[in-house]
Amino acid sequence: MPTVSEALSLMDYGPAPESPAVALDWLKGRTFGQFIAGAFTAPRDPFDSVNPATGAVLAQVSQGSEADVAAAVKAARAAARKWAGLSGGQRARHLYALARLMQKRERLFAVIESLDNGKPIRESRDIDVPLAVRHFYHHAGWAELIADEFPGMRPHGVCGQIIPWNFPLLMLAWKAAPALAAGNTVVLKPAEQTPLSALLFAELCIEAGLPKGVVNIVTGDGRTGAALVASDVDKIAFTGSTEVGRQIRRATAGSGKALTLELGGKSPFIVFAESDLDAAVEGVVDAIWFNQGEVCCAGSRILVQESVAERFTRRLKARMATLRVGDPLDKSTDIGAVVDRVQLDRIRGIVDQAVAEGAVLHQAPAPNGPGCFCPPALLTDLGAANIAMTEEIFGPVVALMTFRTPDEAVALANNTRYGLAASIWNENITAALDIAAQVKAGVVWINGTNLFDANAPFGGMRESGYGREGAREGMLAYLTGAGAGGRARNAPEALSPLPAGASGDAVDRTRKLYIGGAQKRPDGGYSYAVPGAQVPLGGRKDIRNAVEAAHKAGGWSRVTGHNRAQVLYFLAENLNARARDLGPGDEVAQAVERAFYWAAWADKYDGKVHSTASSQVTLAMKEPFGVMGIVCPEEAPLLGFVSTVLPAIAMGNRVIAVPSQANPVPALDLVQVLDTSDVPGGVVNIVTGPRAELTDTLAKHDDVAALWVFADATTCANAETQSAGNLKPVWTDPLTRDWSGPQGQSREFLRRAVQVKTVWVPYGA
Repeated sequence: MPTVSEALSLMDYGPAPESPAVALDWLKGRTFGQFIAGAFTAPRDPFDSVNPATGAVLAQVSQGSEADVAAAVKAARAAARKWAGLSGGQRARHLYALARLMQKRERLFAVIESLDNGKPIRESRDIDVPLAVRHFYHHAGWAELIADEFPGMRPHGVCGQIIPWNFPLLMLAWKAAPALAAGNTVVLKPAEQTPLSALLFAELCIEAGLPKGVVNIVTGDGRTGAALVASDVDKIAFTGSTEVGRQIRRATAGSGKALTLELGGKSPFIVFAESDLDAAVEGVVDAIWFNQGEVCCAGSRILVQESVAERFTRRLKARMATLRVGDPLDKSTDIGAVVDRVQLDRIRGIVDQAVAEGAVLHQAPAPNGPGCFCPPALLTDLGAANIAMTEEIFGPVVALMTFRTPDEAVALANNTRYGLAASIWNENITAALDIAAQVKAGVVWINGTNLFDANAPFGGMRESGYGREGAREGMLAYLTGAGAGGRARNAPEALSPLPAGASGDAVDRTRKLYIGGAQKRPDGGYSYAVPGAQVPLGGRKDIRNAVEAAHKAGGWSRVTGHNRAQVLYFLAENLNARARDLGPGDEVAQAVERAFYWAAWADKYDGKVHSTASSQVTLAMKEPFGVMGIVCPEEAPLLGFVSTVLPAIAMGNRVIAVPSQANPVPALDLVQVLDTSDVPGGVVNIVTGPRAELTDTLAKHDDVAALWVFADATTCANAETQSAGNLKPVWTDPLTRDWSGPQGQSREFLRRAVQVKTVWVPYGA
């Protein structure tokens, strides 16, 4: 007779099906049109929405045309002024109503998600839908508080939103809720594979009495998304692949449209010898086998310390063998169906290539039947260059390799072009936090993974995109300031290295570039004339040298805000002492005041602890980008330089500054102030010359993490286009500013000088 433990090991799950009856009744025989101006249009050019677990057609949905997109944008534009004109409290009531109605239909939404997407009902019921409801409640609260918490800010207007197929309802909530709370109207395009929960949400908008045109939903494939990007919207918010994100960055360049991108990832899952190995194994289940691995922040790269790798791998294989793959509507299912055949073939193709490159595959056979099922898989014995370690698979496949030291773990974790998330497992919290500070990721979980909340900022670094969703940071993405409001900047005249008129100096004064804390001759050896002086004509190689010098000055990003403040106060004092040598008295006096102002902020623009789960401390840390390019304004050559460069370095960045082309002399004369103010070499680098060419080089440079461009519209547009290479955030401003007033010292400079890293730390039992 078996023991109790033996009997338990022999037991199997019985069937626990969720009835699809109500959902199928809602879908029965339906062909959906577009949801525009509060009503569904007549269906046109329909295509099938298919259950990936069975191949059955659930409903038909219309392929959105350019005309459909234009009609939806027109409806949103017509509703925008009145919606934005409502008080925050009035908008909050609508958001509360949507949250309540969604809550009342949680089970229907959950079944629709599982039918349309293939995810297990357990996940859609217990994670996706409750979290979507939470976002509407949370942002209803922000709508109530908007006048107090975001004074002087206004909505963008009409927001075009494009969401993926992996979390259809949740992505809708992440985007629509903050947009509506901020006073924007919305045109949303769901993924063509999973449009049904968005169409059900459209019916809730009618039921909730949402004003017509405030929310519009246009279905279709990538052509519909492209039409929305090209349409007359004020902001695009996109979640999807990095390659499509690049296309959108190029397509919106120079349009003035605000843009946020939440893109791909190849997140590390780092297991140290001091970790609870059993907990870490369960963490892997949540990191990569949750939602069939169709998660942008999935922990798809396991890095395990060599001393425990054998034990960890053995336990992981045993746990993987217990996972149940099958009917998404069965509550005992762990892994449902991949979204469609195209994605399944892509997963298999990458796995086959990984094996061909030397990886060893551990995977059970796929279930028989018509569904798009992919059993959980583990790839071992592979190197850092294997395709499974470099490319986003977006399926239930994880690659595992080992490391020896913490430094090696960090190097491997950061050996990717992405930077969306990371998961760190170590019972030594001090050691875990040390690693969290070093990994390049927008979200870091310690002894946990895939934790989300409406009050926790979410978003990436590097080629994982920019912008944040959730919390205050997510609201700021849907608000804008009053704007500079000046005239359009003109492009400066072309430069000539030929000799010009006399400088007027009795003794020739040789001005040089400032790179790495030293004055350098330009690589090309040329100068150009400005009134009263000859100045160096910098070029591409000078930018390269400046970027290298800035990277070597990385210690500046690690010193405390207090220490940076002391350096900037010293700089302000020395600037004041040299006032007579630097130019017109008024501008120099204002520059001194501005230097003191940014020095004061250096240790005060700090992070925040967000209220999320009771078992977590969720930190929103403001981190510098690292190396930034700043194309300073032509107007106010000294004050504009100080007003842009100093907030960036106050936040810990190192900068390559391109000063006024017509009058760079004040910036070059500032070199002596920098030299005598304890500013470390490489923190500020100054390259003078043709602004358009230098901006183009900075925008293309993969080792420049962020770029500010205060220049003419053509230069700004080109910077946005060229930045798509490494998807650096670019702040462009083609309008002149009054640098002596509030436009020269708003908090926007600080906000754009940092990126938020959200760190989830266990707290309590």
